[in-house]
Amino acid sequence: MLSDAKARKLEPNAKPVCDGTIVGLYLVPSSTTGSGKWILRFVSPTSGKRREMGLGSYPNTTIRDARAKAFEARSVIDSGRDPLDTRRDRDRKAARLAAVPTFEKAARLHHADRAEGFRNRKHIDQWINTLERYVFPKIGKSLVNALGPTDFAACLKPIWLLKPDTASRIKQRCNEVMNWAAANGYIVASPVGVVDKLLPKQPSKRERVAHQPALPWRDLPNFFSDVLHAGVPKAPHQMLELLVLTACRSGEVSQMQWSEIDFSDAIWTVPAKRMKAKVIHRVPLTPRGIEILESRLKKSETGEGLVFPSRKNTPMSDMALTKILRDKAVKSDTPGRIATAHGFRSSFRDWASENGYSRDVAERALAHTVKNAVEAAYHRTDLIDQRRVMMSAWEAFCLGR
Repeated sequence: MLSDAKARKLEPNAKPVCDGTIVGLYLVPSSTTGSGKWILRFVSPTSGKRREMGLGSYPNTTIRDARAKAFEARSVIDSGRDPLDTRRDRDRKAARLAAVPTFEKAARLHHADRAEGFRNRKHIDQWINTLERYVFPKIGKSLVNALGPTDFAACLKPIWLLKPDTASRIKQRCNEVMNWAAANGYIVASPVGVVDKLLPKQPSKRERVAHQPALPWRDLPNFFSDVLHAGVPKAPHQMLELLVLTACRSGEVSQMQWSEIDFSDAIWTVPAKRMKAKVIHRVPLTPRGIEILESRLKKSETGEGLVFPSRKNTPMSDMALTKILRDKAVKSDTPGRIATAHGFRSSFRDWASENGYSRDVAERALAHTVKNAVEAAYHRTDLIDQRRVMMSAWEAFCLGR
């Protein structure tokens, strides 16, 4: 059996010396008297190959420590595993844990990974901006594996009841970040799912829904004549008029591209990536809508790109539409509130109901998804012909014809 006395007398570069207590444990002399390296020779239970496993250098690793390591390795072999593979997996895990990111770093990495899935730049920025405002100041510098439910609850508590919709979105985004961390092996599972148990009950969605102030539909003809058609037509006025006539969302209209317009069939095809439901939406263009687009085309130098570009050749902002409504003090159905651009979708929906158009046709015009999964599976038509008739009648009403 190998002793310290024998080990200290090892001659440089001599043959390996068997320990004598653990099968396969050897001390291999180095180029210096009384020093060497420990190895364990064994047959891998997984591959059947002969392998050598380093266990440290002597005398830094004592005979006692080397035997303990060899005994542990032999136990792994007896269990049917290869100790070198086990060590490699352990080292990888340790390296991964050593690289655990802070919550802010994890959030920014995840945000960069999923940026292409957002509808537009505005939504990309909103996603990270809310975390920068409400979460990063408190836990941004904390490692993700050190965070628990109470940490996220502390971030959400100030706005949980005051801004329930914002708080819910932030909670969802935090959960996405922590799920990303779990998927990358930094944590076992996201702790955000149970945060609700640490916070007071929020009011229901029905209780907190705040509808966009809308112009009553019967006032549309006066709005067209007094606001949209008063004076020389400007790009924001034309954009707002087209928004009303198509009953589309402002983001869909502001990012409209010439390549999406089919003048021959009078159809505007909005690509799925710009739609809220991520489904292509075909919009029947009415005569006045075509007239607006043709006037825009005459002013376009190339007939390519945005239909309503800003001076910087970027999509025109919602504020351009809001300014028209504010400057003219266009009243809404909400006391003390000015009408909003999005509210015209509500105006259209009320007009459609009051004038006998079917719910299905009206909802298709608004690009609302069918919530019933079975119904959605069978109902695949977009009712473009029926919608064209309805939108022509809507245009005639708005223009006071």
